[in-house]
Amino acid sequence: MAMQHTPLLMSRLIDRGATVSPDTEVVTATADGTRRQTMRETRDRAHQLAHALKDAGVQVGDRVGTFMWNGARHLEAYHATAGMGAVLHTLNIRLSAADLAYIIGHAEDQIIIADADTLPLLNQLAGKVPSVTKVVVADEDETGQWKCEVADAVDYEAFIAGKPTRFDWPELDENAPLGLCYTSGTTGNPKGVEYEHRSQYLHTMTVCMTDAMGLSATDTVCGIVPMFHAMGWGVPWAALMLGCKQVMPHRHMQPERLARLMADEGVTLSAGVPTIWQGVRAVVEASPDQYDLSRLSRLTCGGSAPPPSLIRWFHDALGAEMIQGWGMTETSPLATISRRLMKHSHPGLSLDEQLDNVAKAGQLMPGLELDIFDEDFNRLPHDGETVGEVLVRGPWICSEYYKNPQPDRFHEDWLITGDVGKIDPEEYLIIADRSKDLVKSGGEWISSVDLENHIVALPGIAGACVVAQPHPKWDERPVALVILEPGAEVDQPSILDHCATAFAKWQLPDEVLYVDEIPLTSTGKMDKKIVRADLEKRGYRLPDLR
Repeated sequence: MAMQHTPLLMSRLIDRGATVSPDTEVVTATADGTRRQTMRETRDRAHQLAHALKDAGVQVGDRVGTFMWNGARHLEAYHATAGMGAVLHTLNIRLSAADLAYIIGHAEDQIIIADADTLPLLNQLAGKVPSVTKVVVADEDETGQWKCEVADAVDYEAFIAGKPTRFDWPELDENAPLGLCYTSGTTGNPKGVEYEHRSQYLHTMTVCMTDAMGLSATDTVCGIVPMFHAMGWGVPWAALMLGCKQVMPHRHMQPERLARLMADEGVTLSAGVPTIWQGVRAVVEASPDQYDLSRLSRLTCGGSAPPPSLIRWFHDALGAEMIQGWGMTETSPLATISRRLMKHSHPGLSLDEQLDNVAKAGQLMPGLELDIFDEDFNRLPHDGETVGEVLVRGPWICSEYYKNPQPDRFHEDWLITGDVGKIDPEEYLIIADRSKDLVKSGGEWISSVDLENHIVALPGIAGACVVAQPHPKWDERPVALVILEPGAEVDQPSILDHCATAFAKWQLPDEVLYVDEIPLTSTGKMDKKIVRADLEKRGYRLPDLR
């Protein structure tokens, strides 16, 4: 007998958590504490929101934008739109007004659900987003003092009040659109990636695997990665399905507040970019008795490679495993995970060597294919030395951009990721750099990521960013921007001597520039495009060119 061909719809997953764990909490940080609701209440409110959206004219396939922090109402929007068949368009609150106006118009968002404290940003779009007919305002601080100038506005609680707590989710094609995320637009306009029910259903199952994030209903999850960035790395969907306790920081992203929230709520797993974990480390080191993070067992880190020294600190100080993941908006985003300490298969490796292994981008998730290619799309050997362009394909990988095919980003059925890397004999992907961030000196490539991670491992260094600068003889040479820890004094010779322990002389930075901060992109990565532009604006020249 053949199996039943049940469509893979997110509506078959999202109500499960409230069914099996109805009294488990969803906790949202507020200005003076926390707001709590149960999974049952979250489900019922999501069904009410679905009715309210339908009554406001939203039909299957219509785009509903969210301009929100991580919080329970944002989770309700995830839940409601997925169930009713609308398309959730998570708007990045860190984008410029011009980019936001473009993507809202390109997506043709009909309704936007916004946190009240984001309205000053949203109001900059007044008169520029004609597709938007209504803004639903979630007033987390309950001030009632908000003002919306974009379109007709209604309070979130008034919007859903009195609506039924059950919505009959429609039967959809499993390939129907579910969500829409836009890249941060490093070149040209931002590009949209449309997620489908089938792709996110499979991605959600994969996220929960033991060899991925290893999520279970017993976890208390703190998703720090924004829910507007690549669907929060899939954590909101997984937590809805499993019934995990969820802890959401809203706009309260200060390291002290995050560490306090994680300690008070007994967080076992959290997800964020390296800069977040560097901040948490700093406050815990400064006041180790203030934060009981003994329940924390796993940290998922993505966006950029975490320094091995950071991985080691969390392992030694807190007994927490840092799980590095690699992916991008176009890969939903999980593509590889690195979490194996290899003490069983490689008993001779020291702990440092094992942690260095964890610092790699990781092994491929089941169901995907990934390889490295040369410029003629010939496959390259997996010897841990040969560097090539990283390509990936599979059931949750983008096949084209939304209303913008961009054929140069695809080769046959492969996504050209824009990352350059190598694959070792144990099938670990090692990202060398983004292709646009590699330093090409004298015809040889220098990895800015490797240099940055090595510099940050030096005591007294809080952050490092390596960029290429033009050179008439060598084409490009690396320059390092460095942030010192408060009170630290680390001179350039010390940094270069430290780098010389791992890099050839020709790979060392030509100069070290000391800065107070390094600009970040809307997704929390170092914005090297801005760094390079700032150096050019300042008329910077390498020392031997002056």
